[in-house]
Amino acid sequence: MSKFKVYGDIYSGNCYKVKLLLSLLEIEHDWIHIDILKGESRTNDFLERNPNGRVPVLGLPDGRWLFESNAILHYLAKDSSFLPAEPFAQAQVLQWQFFEQYSHEPYIATSRYIIRYLGSPPDRQADLEARRVWGYAALDVMESHLEKQDFFVNTQYSIADISLYAYTHVASEGGFSLKPYTNVRKWLRRVSQHPKHVTMDQFAP
Repeated sequence: MSKFKVYGDIYSGNCYKVKLLLSLLEIEHDWIHIDILKGESRTNDFLERNPNGRVPVLGLPDGRWLFESNAILHYLAKDSSFLPAEPFAQAQVLQWQFFEQYSHEPYIATSRYIIRYLGSPPDRQADLEARRVWGYAALDVMESHLEKQDFFVNTQYSIADISLYAYTHVASEGGFSLKPYTNVRKWLRRVSQHPKHVTMDQFAP
């Protein structure tokens, strides 16, 4: 029987999002490790699946391919508790996922990539400092929102939380301190306490 296939790097937050949701939904799948530093996302075979040459990519059992992590989350979460059915709540999920991609990921995730994957080269230090300002600004927004509620949309854990959890929980690897962010840290604990939660390290290649 055909299963989903995920092409990705488990230490990429965008790939981890997909792994986490698949675990929460107990969906069987094959995970194919892609080493982006070795150019494995730039081969002809990979580019046929995603012409943008980035992970993750989801292979559907019917042979179709889907890329962009948050699009994959929406596809997998349909008709589950992780995607609200009510239209305004669905729009709020998208609202926070757009926030993650435009106001959070370019600063927190990219800083982590420079440090963890590239080894924090001297010629990127000014870049890191500039990204830190906007990364903390994103964390400030999250902290304020979580002062009023336990999760990002209504009162239920959703794919909005998964999208933001992926890189926030490893923000320290990008040089960000979460010590001042009490509400964010409490939210991270709530997410990690789900009985079907999995960590990046559980699936290290």
